[in-house]
Amino acid sequence: MSGGHDLLIAGGGPAGLAAALHAARAGLDTVVAEPRGAPVDKACGEGLMPGAVRALARLGLEIPGHPIAGIRYVQGARRAQAAFRRGPGLGARRTDLHGVLHGAVVDAGVPVLPLAVQDVRQDDTGVTVPGTGLRARWLVAADGLHSPVRRRLGLDVRPHGAAAPRYGLRRHYAVPPWSPFVEVHWGAHAEAYVTPLGPTLVGVALLTARRAPFAAQLQGFPELAARLPPHTAVTAVRGAGPLRQTARARVHGRVLLVGDAAGYVDALTGEGVCLALTGAEALVANVLRGTPNRYETDWCRATRRHRLLTDILVRARRRPALATRITPAAERLPGLFAAVVNALA
Repeated sequence: MSGGHDLLIAGGGPAGLAAALHAARAGLDTVVAEPRGAPVDKACGEGLMPGAVRALARLGLEIPGHPIAGIRYVQGARRAQAAFRRGPGLGARRTDLHGVLHGAVVDAGVPVLPLAVQDVRQDDTGVTVPGTGLRARWLVAADGLHSPVRRRLGLDVRPHGAAAPRYGLRRHYAVPPWSPFVEVHWGAHAEAYVTPLGPTLVGVALLTARRAPFAAQLQGFPELAARLPPHTAVTAVRGAGPLRQTARARVHGRVLLVGDAAGYVDALTGEGVCLALTGAEALVANVLRGTPNRYETDWCRATRRHRLLTDILVRARRRPALATRITPAAERLPGLFAAVVNALA
């Protein structure tokens, strides 16, 4: 059995929509399956690193938001900051990012069908989604952190060891940003990310292994909590996790994984959207070249630095003796801290 589309993309988040846009502009017959209506929100830090801003620019897209000058670590009285060297990042609401990407995909003539892909059937020439009538030469699994396609294909890797899983929580506050930097506040049990999103709006994301309400966890950062009185909160708390997800491979027959579905270490270095966008670009390039198996190599190469540095930082975070030294070390070694920030950016 042959025919159908060139690309069927399961999932309409940033990774899936970016892949759809690259594919459509390259002349591939593409369709997206996404059961949620646009714009789709998600618990994320909403800080786009400069690499993500450049990837969006390559797509000809401009996202509304607030410029970000760099990254600042805060731990008690200690401060360490590093400016981005290759242009600013951007603080952007996830709904704005999704809305622009979704609009561009629709304008490119790509159908976005209100369907969820739970199962797939492969043969030598393509992939079929049972019960939907959809068939394509390639299926792109861009269905998120807990990808049903990845799980259905047996590509999930169960975590080893006794480390507690980490989760993300996010809320917005109607207060003017007090810094042009994304601030990462290091607490005893969590990290708090403060992202400037507009003249009178900041986003606060908490990363933690503790199961406790957002308000209770925020009290672990007294200086930050004082800047964010409860009456300034303008959105409900949204959560995501467990964050660490591992896939056995990014290529499985005629199924290609991208974005969070391809594997995720942690949100600690804030690169999720950047990796999703660059991964989508690499995936489509390999489909066009007829080298889909090379996508695995390209993905590993493109994410290696991020995965290594993020894993090292998370492991240090879990050791109390090391966790309290991260910001002081960055303060004492500003050149090294700047190099690491810009390597990730």
